[in-house]
Amino acid sequence: MTHPELMVSDNILNEFKTCTQLQYNGQLIISSPKGHRWFFYYRLGRIVWAAGGTHPFRRWRRHMAQHCPQIDVDKMQLRQQDIANDYWDYRLLEILYKKQKLQREQVNAIVENTLAEILFDLAQQTNFVSVSCDADGTAPRAERNQEVILETPMSFTSADVSMKQMQDSWKNWSDGGLANVFPDLAPVIRRPEQLQQVVSPSVYKNFVNLITGKQTLRDLAIRMKQNVLPVSRSLLPYILKGIIELVEVPDLPFVVLETPSKPVSAQPKKSHAPLVACVDDSPQVCKIMEEIITSYGMRFVKIQDAVQALPILIQEKPDLIFLDLIMPVASGYEICTQLRRISTFANTPVIILTGNDGLLDRVRSKVVGSTDFLTKPVATDKVLSIVRKYLPVQPKSQVNSNSHLGVVRQGIA
Repeated sequence: MTHPELMVSDNILNEFKTCTQLQYNGQLIISSPKGHRWFFYYRLGRIVWAAGGTHPFRRWRRHMAQHCPQIDVDKMQLRQQDIANDYWDYRLLEILYKKQKLQREQVNAIVENTLAEILFDLAQQTNFVSVSCDADGTAPRAERNQEVILETPMSFTSADVSMKQMQDSWKNWSDGGLANVFPDLAPVIRRPEQLQQVVSPSVYKNFVNLITGKQTLRDLAIRMKQNVLPVSRSLLPYILKGIIELVEVPDLPFVVLETPSKPVSAQPKKSHAPLVACVDDSPQVCKIMEEIITSYGMRFVKIQDAVQALPILIQEKPDLIFLDLIMPVASGYEICTQLRRISTFANTPVIILTGNDGLLDRVRSKVVGSTDFLTKPVATDKVLSIVRKYLPVQPKSQVNSNSHLGVVRQGIA
């Protein structure tokens, strides 16, 4: 069976590629002639969040219900300014994560599924006329700046992998005969008598309960705990016969407080004890480092997955970082280079860990911006010597209160 070609123009695909190649930091805005707009947020050339589209509030509710059933979205009370920007949904996730209402795995799942949905919608639209990387998205031009940057990305996604997934999803959708079926439309029964004639009484009862014209195909799929593709394909014969019609439905925004509430910081106050991070794929090294650091009265965070190193470090903002030189996927050189491009880590001590005390490694470590060099095996006296050298006697006690979301009461507070 043939399927329509992917309806994303080459200049848009090239724009994603360019943002990756340039290790772009900022916002990428894609607009369609019909007024649809999608927002992609980059850090170091990787997508950390996506927003926009037809039903941003429905989408957020849907993903929360699927991945975070412990959160009652309807009990969250917000001020108008909390949802005024294009990445309000990301800020809510940040708040929930900071308050330990969500696990990192839940955040990653929401980020990945949100990006997949938005890219699929982008693929289904045709005749894109503007690509813009400007901060406010008002000008239809291909321009980039760094005025809109998410400072604490919780997840990093490869744009190349996402593009491939988008193409595969669109091919499967169109191969199923659904090229002209939009998943944000809601099915409603138009000919109940005819439906009764072709299905069993139990199936008819299910149809009447589910197909009400109030839930989109995506909403139904989550409710039925299925993928939207098989759900849509199962309804396609009835849609083609006119028994079921797909209609547009409005978004489902939150209830907004009319009076301002007391802002709640997105990040709890730090402990006065300095935070030391160790990025090393060796469990043994991390364990030894943890014992040394915590016994000295400091806090410790271990990161054994090099891919997750950046998002976790950005999230935790350690006062000192021990960084292994040789790791799968990403080396210490690469991670250190990326850290030094982020203003938060411009002056953070980064100590390279290595089993090789060669001159070349030392020189290269300095080139990428490392502060010092520590050879393995890890020894208590060496580690504490480094700590005393680079951490102040009176630890930092800064409080980061970048977020001003007024999320209060049940569900978050």
